[in-house]
Amino acid sequence: MPETSRRGLLFGTAAVSAGALLSACTSNEPKNAAPAAGSAPAADDKPGTPVTIGFAGPQADHGWLNAINVNAKERAKAYPEVTLEITEGSNDTATQIGQIQTLINKKVDVLVILPADGKALTQVGLQAMKAGIPVINLDRVFASPQAYRCWIGGDNYGMGLNAGRWIGEQLKGKPDAKVVELAGMDNLELTRQRTQGFDDALKNYPNIRKVARQAAEFTVESGQARMAQLLQAQQQFDALWNHDDDQGVGALRAIQQAGRDDFLMVGGAGAKSAMDAIKADNGVLKATVLYPPTMAASAIDLARALGRKKGIVGMSELEIPASITLYSAVVTKENVDEYLPTGFS
Repeated sequence: MPETSRRGLLFGTAAVSAGALLSACTSNEPKNAAPAAGSAPAADDKPGTPVTIGFAGPQADHGWLNAINVNAKERAKAYPEVTLEITEGSNDTATQIGQIQTLINKKVDVLVILPADGKALTQVGLQAMKAGIPVINLDRVFASPQAYRCWIGGDNYGMGLNAGRWIGEQLKGKPDAKVVELAGMDNLELTRQRTQGFDDALKNYPNIRKVARQAAEFTVESGQARMAQLLQAQQQFDALWNHDDDQGVGALRAIQQAGRDDFLMVGGAGAKSAMDAIKADNGVLKATVLYPPTMAASAIDLARALGRKKGIVGMSELEIPASITLYSAVVTKENVDEYLPTGFS
């Protein structure tokens, strides 16, 4: 992530995601409103030129990935001139490449692709661009900028940074505070970025030490197993950051089974179950750091603008941006009602 983007990250919960900003820029919705799936479409101009958008993503075997599909479908329905051609999705790169090539052969106007593996699918992104079909690269970035016209996605470094800053502020008055981290899959760059952001934030709080870290696999089962190991190894700590709310369901089970309530927990991504727990405020989960799946709705907005050869209303440029990084807001009891409409199952 460019250093300028890191410097632009604001601490706290007042800022909204860039997905919400994009929605505000392309609609008459209030600027601070977080977009819900299927909310009113961009009112930049009246329905006109038909646009066929091809959408290809990985298999929706995770709450966040399913929410990506839901957001894309609902946003497309809001535009009468948009036809959405959506693939079944696959975690097998060869299968996903074949699905995208089918969309290329159908001569869709624009492609929105969330690759199962950005590096492995770079060539098919290049193939689409060479065929004259602009590509919106969603979240997992291709290895070459020539493989897409616009990238839109989450800020993994910023996610860790804001988790660390929020925990730091809660513990800044406590001497020798200890934190633990339940990470995602360590073979993914996004996991390493989240950990790096978290570690960098903690450097600003000399009273806090990270005493343990376990990597899970973004699943309920792995979250429960790894959290049980952390609890057994660490008899006392003050805060836990869990990278993913899906694996957080398992982590909370392990915490409840161990009868532990002596620390605060911060989740990641923005699942509805996490937001409900934060609102209830009757357990250890006190906050979650967003990684908004509403980016898929914004990707449809961008694809529509590309297909209609228009820019984004509210911006002076005649073209859509080359990249958009979403903001990782921290959701707490104080602002959870604002973000609940974006929570995913």
